[in-house]
Amino acid sequence: MKVPWHTSISIDWSDWMYSDKLIEEFRNPKNMGKMENPDGVGKVGNPTCGDVMYLYIKVNDDRIVDIKFETFGCAAAIGTSSIITEMAKGLTLDEASKITKQDVADEVDGLPPIKMHCSVLAADALKLAIEDYRKKKGKKSDMKS
Repeated sequence: MKVPWHTSISIDWSDWMYSDKLIEEFRNPKNMGKMENPDGVGKVGNPTCGDVMYLYIKVNDDRIVDIKFETFGCAAAIGTSSIITEMAKGLTLDEASKITKQDVADEVDGLPPIKMHCSVLAADALKLAIEDYRKKKGKKSDMKS
């Protein structure tokens, strides 16, 4: 007797389950879209899974006053992009640069282990956007001298 394929495979679905909060961020992302004339841009990607994330910031008095993202990727990549914008908006650059991949994962009530790289991308994109802003600011002040 032949056994159907699905009865002979053991899959731990908990490795793929998303939290309700992550699903909500994916279905109704906040701050999504390209920003006109951003002060800083962070671009990151993961060649293994194909996710690409752009994070744009506007800064006033060393504080993130606006933040947007464009992400091409899975639900976890879009959800973590959305949540990091909510976490960083209103923070100083120093405060925002301290947001870690674990902070992002915790904010969406956890990520499956196989999707933890999405929180890394989000945290790295924010740090790169801040770094880009600081480089541009340094160049502008050098030009004034």
